[in-house]
Amino acid sequence: MYKYEKHLAFPVNIKKKDLRMAKYIISALGGYAGELAAALRYFSQSFAMPDDKGKSLLNMIATEELGHCEMIATMFRQLIKNASLEELEAAGLGEYFAEHGKGVYPLNPSGVPFTVDYLASTGNPIVDLCEDMAAEEKARAGYENLLDLATDPDLIQPLLFLRQREIIHYNRFKELYEDYKKTLKK
Repeated sequence: MYKYEKHLAFPVNIKKKDLRMAKYIISALGGYAGELAAALRYFSQSFAMPDDKGKSLLNMIATEELGHCEMIATMFRQLIKNASLEELEAAGLGEYFAEHGKGVYPLNPSGVPFTVDYLASTGNPIVDLCEDMAAEEKARAGYENLLDLATDPDLIQPLLFLRQREIIHYNRFKELYEDYKKTLKK
């Protein structure tokens, strides 16, 4: 079912170290509206979809979200590249470094680790699709906040790509939601 392609969905080539943005970017991976939660949410929900159309859409978007996780992890690593321990501590990443070094670990900017509590899967396609549309809107808003904080064009371009994908995912979920509202028995 899954096929790994050895390239990112959108190129990430950040040349400037920016520990402030690294601290913020990691939330797009492990925060409540992050890509990891989206991938797991949609994958889990796909099993309760009433037809192949719904299952396929949720699995397709879940797979794309995993690709977005890879982009965020790449951005994070590039933003902290060559950072000294002193620089990491000054940026508020000392605790992160103490447990994870310069590895990638999903959490929010406050240091709260990813939790499956971020997932919602009710088994009701209508309810789950409402959750999915809300999740995509939260992620879009999060990317817009990151864009407001970013100054480096090398970071801004992949963030714009990710924000646009949230809009597209929202629209696909909305189409499926509207179809199911018409066709599923209450």
